[in-house]
Amino acid sequence: MKRIVFIDYIRVFACFLVILVHASENYYGAIGSSDMAGPQSFLANEADRLWVSIYDGFSRMAVPLFMIVSAYLLVPMKEEESSWQFYKRRFLRILPPFFIFMVLYSTLPMLWGQIDSTTSATDLSRILLNFPTLAGHLWFMYPLISLYLFIPIISPWLRKASAREERFFIILFLLSTCMPYLNRWCGELWGQCFWNEYHMLWYFSGYLGYLVLAHYIRVHLTWGRSTRLIVGLVSMLIGAVVTIGSFYVQAVPGVIHKTPVLEIGWAFCTINCVLLTAGAFLLFSCINAEKAPRLITDLSKLSYGIYLMHIFWLGLWVMVFKHTLALPTVAAIPCISIATFVCCYISTKLISLIPGSKWIIG
Repeated sequence: MKRIVFIDYIRVFACFLVILVHASENYYGAIGSSDMAGPQSFLANEADRLWVSIYDGFSRMAVPLFMIVSAYLLVPMKEEESSWQFYKRRFLRILPPFFIFMVLYSTLPMLWGQIDSTTSATDLSRILLNFPTLAGHLWFMYPLISLYLFIPIISPWLRKASAREERFFIILFLLSTCMPYLNRWCGELWGQCFWNEYHMLWYFSGYLGYLVLAHYIRVHLTWGRSTRLIVGLVSMLIGAVVTIGSFYVQAVPGVIHKTPVLEIGWAFCTINCVLLTAGAFLLFSCINAEKAPRLITDLSKLSYGIYLMHIFWLGLWVMVFKHTLALPTVAAIPCISIATFVCCYISTKLISLIPGSKWIIG
C-alpha cells in the first residue's frame, strides 16, 4: 500500500504533541507533586500559567489527530472484508504491544522505587479492566479500540451516505461539542439528569464524530489546495486561541483548581478542539510531496512504540530540565519534550531491529 505522505507528517507531529502535553502537565500538578496533573491543579507562577496554557493548549489536537488519521485510512473498511477479518488485522497490530507495555508499567517502576509491590500487584490484577497507575496515557487505547469495533458497523452507511447526509451528522456532532460549555452555563439539558446521562445527541457525540469528519474530508471535500490552506489556518488559529485562552483565564497562580473545571476547553470533543484539529488536518493535507524524507517515514512507522514508551523517558528529563538544571518554563517544557522524543525514537528503532519486534512496538 502506497504511503500517504501528509499522513506520515501528521503522525510525527501528533506524536510529539502528546509528549509536549505530558511535559507541560508537570508544571501544574497539585502542591507537593512532581508527577503529571491529577484531580487537582496548581500553577506556581505567571510564567507557568502562560507557557502551560500555550504549549499544552495548542497540543490538545494530538489525540483527535490520531483518531482522524485512523479513520481517514480505515473507513469505510474494504467491502470484501468481513468484520472478523478487520478485527483480526487491526487488533493483532495494537493489542500485543498494548498489553506488553501495561505489564511493563506495572512492574518496571518498582526498580526505581516509583511504586511498591502492592501497587504493582494491584495493577497487574486489573490489566483486563484498566490501565496501570503510572500509565494514564494508555487511556487513549480504549476509545481507539472502541472506534475499531464500530468501523464495521458504520462502514455500510458511509459507503452509501451522501455528502449532505454526512454533513447533517457532522452538524449534530459539532452541536454536541458545545455541550460542556452549555452544561456549565445552563445546567442539564436535552434529557440529562442525575439518573440519565444519555442526552439527545449522545449517539452523535464523542470520537465517532471525528471518524465521520475524516471520511467526509477524504471523500466529499472538493476544496482546492489554496482553500484548504486558508480555511485550515483560520480554523486552527481560532481553535488554538480559544483552547489556550480557556485555560489561561481560569488558571490563577497560587490557587488549587479542580482539574476537570480548569481543563474544560481542553476536552478533545469540544468545539474549539474540533476547529483546532480539523484546521491542522486541512493544513497538512496541503502537502503534495511524492515522498517524505526517510526520517519522517521512519518516525511515522515507529510512532506507536514511541507513544507507548514515552512516559518511561519523560520522568528522567523532567528531573534533568525542571529540577537539576532548573530551566525557565518557556525552555524546560520543549527541552523535556524533544529529549524524550529523541530517546523514544532511538529506543524504538533499536527494538525494531529485533526479530518479531512488531509484537512489542507495533
